[in-house]
Amino acid sequence: MSSEWWIIMTKDYYKILGVEKNASKEEIKKAYKKLAKKYHPDLNKDNPKDSDKFKEVSEAASVLADEKKKQHYDQYGTADNAGQGFSGFNSGDFRNSGFGNVDFEDIFESFFGGGGGGQRRQRSRTGSNGQDLHMEIEISLKDVFNGLKKDISIERYETCSDCDGSGAKSESDIQDCLDCHGTGYVRKAQRTPFGVFQTTGACSTCNGQGKSIKNKCKTCHGQGRYRKERKIEISIPEGIADGNTLRVIGEGEAGQQGGSQGNLYVTVHIDEDDFFERRDSDLFCQVPISFVQATLGTEISVPTINGKAKMKVPSGTQSHTIFRMNDKGLPDLHGRHKGDQLVQVLIQTPKKLSKKEKKIIEELAEEMGESVEPQKGFFKRFKF
Repeated sequence: MSSEWWIIMTKDYYKILGVEKNASKEEIKKAYKKLAKKYHPDLNKDNPKDSDKFKEVSEAASVLADEKKKQHYDQYGTADNAGQGFSGFNSGDFRNSGFGNVDFEDIFESFFGGGGGGQRRQRSRTGSNGQDLHMEIEISLKDVFNGLKKDISIERYETCSDCDGSGAKSESDIQDCLDCHGTGYVRKAQRTPFGVFQTTGACSTCNGQGKSIKNKCKTCHGQGRYRKERKIEISIPEGIADGNTLRVIGEGEAGQQGGSQGNLYVTVHIDEDDFFERRDSDLFCQVPISFVQATLGTEISVPTINGKAKMKVPSGTQSHTIFRMNDKGLPDLHGRHKGDQLVQVLIQTPKKLSKKEKKIIEELAEEMGESVEPQKGFFKRFKF
């Protein structure tokens, strides 16, 4: 009963490390290094559960790396009471088990950019890039037809002209950081089950730049840049659509310590027009015509996006008929062709007639065989 309880409740160290029971010390070491990269708390600060997983992985390695503990674990399902017992981690136990003098920097070198002793690798001191800026503007439908150049005002960080972005009063005021000795990084030692474990991170004093400033520039106070309002001319192409975003390269905020300038992104919105409705590259509009014009046919003047144009209305035109005026619409964004203008005619019925006009229409109706009087039985066909 007691043995079964241990088998059920104990941790499967082989499964935790992902190795077989006959795995060699080198295979156990390799498995641990792989999992240490994945779960070490220095690399996974956003996930607290990974810290517990790292402890579990280290616990499994500490048992399987020791021949005596491993033998006891294989026989009883636990490492308790095997030799010194398992109560936390003792780096000396790992040295005796064949894991001594393990260089764990090769595990974290790719993450921290540092190496072991001496000058194995020096941190890159590339400056930070400037932030991108975003803004929105409104233009008219006529601007879409013609395209335009527009001046906009933005407030942004710009490189300090007095210190040329160095942040120092003079070049002689720029010195190597005393904390990291100009390397840009510092090492921290931490005891682990496998001995002393070193991590390398950016120097907090100089923010990884490796330099410190003795006397700061009075204009930018050592920042290398300052905020300033700037006018910029942007070009809006013909045929742009509502919601399109333009990228203006290099017109964002200035970088620091030689970092590149950010970009400016301008989202374009198009105001509604009182007369035209946009339909992709086509323009739709409604034009009123009289009963006489629709009946007899005529030629009317129609407003266009850039002026006026003549349009023929054939005799017998019905209300809400749509006519197409070729190439009177908007250009496409690539400038290959223009859309059309769609003109819907609306026949207007006169609201007031003089006696003479009324008599003429009555005579016309009689001539056409029509009557304004309701026909007998006409309304019987409808149910009200």
